Amino acid sequence: MARDKQWKNKVVWITGASSGIGEALAMGFAVHGAKLVLSARNEQQLQRVAHACGSETCLVLPLDVTEQASMETAVVKVKECFGSIDLLINNAGISQRSTALETDMETYRKIFEVDVFGQIALTKAVLPIMVHQGKGHIAITASVAGKMGVPFRTGYCAAKHAVMGFFDALRSEVEHHGISVSAVVPGFIKTNISANAIAGDGSIFDGTDRDISEGMSAEACAEIIIDGLSKRKQEIPVGDGIEMHALWIKRFFPRLLNRLMVKQFHKRAHAIGKKAK
Repeated sequence: MARDKQWKNKVVWITGASSGIGEALAMGFAVHGAKLVLSARNEQQLQRVAHACGSETCLVLPLDVTEQASMETAVVKVKECFGSIDLLINNAGISQRSTALETDMETYRKIFEVDVFGQIALTKAVLPIMVHQGKGHIAITASVAGKMGVPFRTGYCAAKHAVMGFFDALRSEVEHHGISVSAVVPGFIKTNISANAIAGDGSIFDGTDRDISEGMSAEACAEIIIDGLSKRKQEIPVGDGIEMHALWIKRFFPRLLNRLMVKQFHKRAHAIGKKAK
């Protein structure tokens, strides 16, 4: 089935849709004729994205994934508006830039509330609808950091490993209901993820990583993701930088990858030290 026809009039719910990969996915699915549910905390930015997509095909549904009590109401609104949910893309998330020694436990808990428990809670709220439909598709935006350990991102890596495990296990439980589960594994994508990351004390990092700023465009990333979802791939790696090689290095040469990460830690720590002076 041609991809443009495959998504026509399908209901696609995207969290984290106000910027970055989520915004690019919304634009991409709009081109293919999907009906969109756009969620994030920033309603003004969601309205901007909806206008760019063609607001008549979009339901703007502000949502904070840490407020689990509001999710059932959100699901009811989507059902009332469109009658079904064909694809849920759990894309909301935050990153981290701090060492384990300087990261508060509350910061770790905040990362897990957003990147893990929020994704699980919304998925659990949507699943009964898909089971009743006898079909559906659930996706999670994980990360290369969900496959390996990266310095200054202990909490982020832990959270992304956690969602990879949850959604891999979920896939085996829901296949007989006609529901597919896909894990998106991005590398360095040119978004605001580093600027919006949190420091060890929970404050906004407000910096830009060179790897991120020079990464694949969000638009190119979205096209690869949509193609993978169209094929119902279980795992969708996306990126064009050296970080993507880490996926096979981790598998076949784990000690080599560890040495590379140690070098990256010292390089980053040295850069931070020079900047501080």
